[in-house]
Amino acid sequence: MAKAIRFHETGGPAVLRWEAVDVGEPGPGEVRVRHHAVGLNFADTYFRTGLYPAPLPAGMGVEGAGVIEAVGAGVIGFAEGDRVTYTGSPLGAYSTERVMPVDSLIKLPDTIAFDTAAAMTMRGLTSAYLLRRIAPLEAGDTVLLHAAAGGVGLIFSQWARELGINVIGSVSSDEKAEVARAHGCAHTIVYTREDVATRVRELTDGKGVPVVYDSIGATTFEQSIDSLSRRGLLVCFGTASGPTPPINAMQLAVKGSLFVTRPALADYIADEDERAALADELFDLVGSGRIEVPINQRYSLDDAVRAHHDLESGRSIGSSVFDLES
Repeated sequence: MAKAIRFHETGGPAVLRWEAVDVGEPGPGEVRVRHHAVGLNFADTYFRTGLYPAPLPAGMGVEGAGVIEAVGAGVIGFAEGDRVTYTGSPLGAYSTERVMPVDSLIKLPDTIAFDTAAAMTMRGLTSAYLLRRIAPLEAGDTVLLHAAAGGVGLIFSQWARELGINVIGSVSSDEKAEVARAHGCAHTIVYTREDVATRVRELTDGKGVPVVYDSIGATTFEQSIDSLSRRGLLVCFGTASGPTPPINAMQLAVKGSLFVTRPALADYIADEDERAALADELFDLVGSGRIEVPINQRYSLDDAVRAHHDLESGRSIGSSVFDLES
């Protein structure tokens, strides 16, 4: 029987349960996917804690890669045996197999392994829209990226380097700074002992950066604002330390007519053609070896409690995945 991680109440990692589930057969517009690998993302903790509401009981996880085992009526473009990956709703990726809507799937090239796909589909597509859709960056531009040694950070920095964009990466330790530089960061700032905004000004001859990418939220918001150049853009795409504080519009004016946006990946992959364009570029860069996807934490699926503890502790570097037997 299929197994899955589910939660019946919100709270800490201990609410996650390893349960037998009845998967059933796919209905119209659906397929059944057997997972080979499942992604572990910080956003998963938002559902577990209730920050992102979900009807309970609920499955966990939004990213996986595997093979289609059965196809429901009316499915076009996918067949049994296809290698696929996905990210996004509905919840339930922490499972050995699942039935899901075909509209969520992306065909996976043979050049990319299942564990690599599970480690990078959400992070890679996030990097894709941040770099290719949010702001008109050009070669030679310099940007600030928080959590530069995280899963998104390592993909983003390599991609930026391919585009000729200089990344100043904010990290919590010397170990993470070394990893970030090895994956494309031109400069790193260890925020536990350096003032981020002051250091950014030093690195940019006092100007600041045109764009700050901030997935941390509450604890980095002021640093991010103070790191921007005039008419700069703060991209708030995550809340690892808590929700971003309320925005004072007058503060934005006083600090240089600044802009703030809070994008979501779902809006950039909702359109099939746009999702395909972003995925094709990502797969080409990864498949050709121009972007590496380091998987530094691996877990069995029934070890989700420990995985969430590790994720929230800040010890994780790069991407984390759950490995499943093929």
